[in-house]
Amino acid sequence: MDRRLAMIASAVLAAVTAACRAGTAGSTTAAREPDPVDLVAQVRAAGETGEELEVQPLRDPQVEDLLHLAQAHERTGRLREADRALVQALTISPEAPDLLQWRAELALLNRDWDAAEHFAYRSWQLGPKVGGLCRRNWSAIAQARSARGQDEAAGRARRQGEACTVAPPVRM
Repeated sequence: MDRRLAMIASAVLAAVTAACRAGTAGSTTAAREPDPVDLVAQVRAAGETGEELEVQPLRDPQVEDLLHLAQAHERTGRLREADRALVQALTISPEAPDLLQWRAELALLNRDWDAAEHFAYRSWQLGPKVGGLCRRNWSAIAQARSARGQDEAAGRARRQGEACTVAPPVRM
């Protein structure tokens, strides 16, 4: 009788353990696999929350045309073509931080977390250290790190992004 009870207990324990593993694996995967469209929307929204004055440099007309092409491709879901247009634009303006950030956002859409972090960080290195682009850089870095399960590093990136907002001067 004791042996039979032990076998039943073992079977129940094995079934519960297997069910827990299956439930945990599914929920972990769901928690770790964010919707890339939502990620990019969050990144772009981070750039719009400030009230800073942002200076935009004059752009080469060829680059402007390539940006319009990239936008059209992205709107229609042709991300590879959008990225190609950005690569072409970067051959003309190789250190344009906004173009590098856009490549980071396309990499997020493609779930290429390493490339997203790389392009966003490079954009931050070349770009302004305050304002909307800075916040987008660190938001993209945080999203990429979070998607890879690097939650502590993602938190550091979010805090860095918060530092990109500069309070306007007090006017009396």
